[in-house]
Amino acid sequence: MNRRTFISSVLSTILLSYQTRLLAVKELTRFNKTGYISEPLFLEHHIMPDHPERPERLKFIQKAIQDSGLLEQIIPVSLKPDVGDWIKTLHTDAHIASIMKNYPAAHRVAEACVRACLAAVDKVATNKLNNVFCATRPPGHHALNTGKEEGFCYYNHVAIAARYAQEQYDLKKILIVDWDYHHGNATEAMFYDDPSVLYFSTHDLYAYPGTGDPAKKGSGPGLGYNINVALPCGTNDEMIINVFQNILVPAADKFKPDLVLISAGFDSREHDLLGCFEITDVAYKAMTKTVMQIAEKYSNGRLISVLEGGYNLQGISEAVVTHVSTLLEKI
Repeated sequence: MNRRTFISSVLSTILLSYQTRLLAVKELTRFNKTGYISEPLFLEHHIMPDHPERPERLKFIQKAIQDSGLLEQIIPVSLKPDVGDWIKTLHTDAHIASIMKNYPAAHRVAEACVRACLAAVDKVATNKLNNVFCATRPPGHHALNTGKEEGFCYYNHVAIAARYAQEQYDLKKILIVDWDYHHGNATEAMFYDDPSVLYFSTHDLYAYPGTGDPAKKGSGPGLGYNINVALPCGTNDEMIINVFQNILVPAADKFKPDLVLISAGFDSREHDLLGCFEITDVAYKAMTKTVMQIAEKYSNGRLISVLEGGYNLQGISEAVVTHVSTLLEKI
């Protein structure tokens, strides 16, 4: 081997080693960029004693996250300091004024939920985190502009986050995946004629609030951007995974979202107090993986998951551990 060949060989080896290390660092970074938002403030809202939407939901989740060892792997995210006028992008002044007057404690906590979701958007939109799970309460996807609590909800956090991402970061197309047992009637209503938001919901048509007819596909320019999949009582893992693979994935492939949001309701899990599905954590892992793959394919991995329902305390905590541990995995 002559000198020139030898030097060329050494340089090639060094370059290959450097590229391999860069890839390894990139993969490692990609692997461990899951944010987590959970604040003591979220425990301060009570509808009434022994109500199913109670602070113990988060207490069980927080303990399960800690006991599972996930707390050491996820990155804590603080609330956005100020909600600004972002609630007003989808809620009327009259609705906000009524909530503030008639449910002042709920207003303060629900506003903090919005601040959490906006902070999550900030993190994924600026590529500081790959995905974020918001362990917030109360839920939000039933919050219409009625001036009162609807289905335990006051402000629609996920819907506001979608509009914030569009207006603040120019993420034009938002996919909202709602796997709560109950249909997100407010989310549907807020984007029903909007082609920039694809709303996909799996739910029990005959449960509260009685909406979610598959025939409701959107209106005007939003026609085709509202997908309701009504599932029967007793729905199991195979049934809902099949829906995600055969209905959600083709729709997402056509839509090509810039950001993916999950209304993560775990009342669709087996043994929930308010649901009759028989979904296990096997399905939650598969559904999470499917949504992550969509985000990876079209949204540079940008994914935000926000807690909605789930009222079996042990069940919701186990499901959240499965969900968050899957968010940490590499795609």
